[in-house]
Amino acid sequence: MPIINRVADLTDEITAWRRDFHENPELLYDVHRTAGIVAEKLKEFGCDEVVTGLGQTGVVGVIKGRSNASGRVIGLRADMDALPIEEATDVPYKSKVPGKMHACGHDGHTAMLLGAAKYLAETRNFDGTAIVIFQPAEEGGGGAAAMMRDGVLDRFGIQEVYGMHNMPGIAVGQFAIRPGAMMAAADRFVITVEGKGGHAARPHDTIDPVVVSAHLITALQSVASRNVDPLESAVVSVCSVKAGDAFNVIPQTATLLGTVRTLSPEVRDLCETRIKSIAEHVGNAFGAKVGVEYDRGYPVTMNDPDKTGFMAEVAKAVAGESGVDLTVPPLMGAEDFSFMLEERPGAYIFIGNGDTAGVHHPAYDFNDEASPYGVSLWAKIVETGMPAR
Repeated sequence: MPIINRVADLTDEITAWRRDFHENPELLYDVHRTAGIVAEKLKEFGCDEVVTGLGQTGVVGVIKGRSNASGRVIGLRADMDALPIEEATDVPYKSKVPGKMHACGHDGHTAMLLGAAKYLAETRNFDGTAIVIFQPAEEGGGGAAAMMRDGVLDRFGIQEVYGMHNMPGIAVGQFAIRPGAMMAAADRFVITVEGKGGHAARPHDTIDPVVVSAHLITALQSVASRNVDPLESAVVSVCSVKAGDAFNVIPQTATLLGTVRTLSPEVRDLCETRIKSIAEHVGNAFGAKVGVEYDRGYPVTMNDPDKTGFMAEVAKAVAGESGVDLTVPPLMGAEDFSFMLEERPGAYIFIGNGDTAGVHHPAYDFNDEASPYGVSLWAKIVETGMPAR
């Protein structure tokens, strides 16, 4: 079926929530206002239990169906945090906080899941338990992992879990999903090169860390082009180089910062091994000391094939047979919902945001016309996955 009638009736209210969140963006774990509003509304809706403070500022609502003969428990997750970006829109609900804005649509994600919670708490037309998860610190803070450390999956007996993200460039009312890798693992590295500084007019008396860095940057490009199977995917990017401050001094040290994006655990392991090996051997070739700090961030967002098929069928019930793209290519961006998918079967889907600025852009804005589709999808995942008896 298309958009649920009751959800359509709630659209103006959901839009008002979303625009309030947009006006008052908060970063990482410091989402106290947003989390407070979420918790208050979940209580107003009549959730059977509302728990705050998971993963520092995460909120969970428990909604029990009319019966629980199935014993099934489905988790639905939305992220709440904004980004440290100065907004460049002229909308009347523009951010009121300098240097902060909802440039990734988490305001919309939060509002849509609130709308689903209100509908599910009113109707309870399912057999089992729905858990709505409102998570802080997706934008680099690993809030999903923090909530998991506080036991969000085990405490509420969550058996399967689903996530959703808006996607500019996909038409409103359409969805995109794929089995397997949906988004990439995101790692970062710091390479420190220690040479021997000196006068730029006497380079033969030095070990130039700038030259070593230049060779390192070039050599690191061979990881993706010559070490990774061409049918696999990997990105190795050096994004910052800092060495010296004067035009006539060869510095003592140089520091390189970079990121690695991969779509499989095996390629992730390979890239880490090769980066460390290349750095060591290039340093040895020039007589420099080279150290590598490699930090593994978000893992691959890996959709369970069965749950992907289920989520796609529910999305088709909302958007129509042609409204769901099952061939969307994976993105090399990262998502910390991946931590939850490592522990529970589930899936992550893109919902169309229309022809808007891209996420993380100062002119981005969540498209409120997408909300009824997202809320209907959340509601139907629960009602279809745990049909009433």
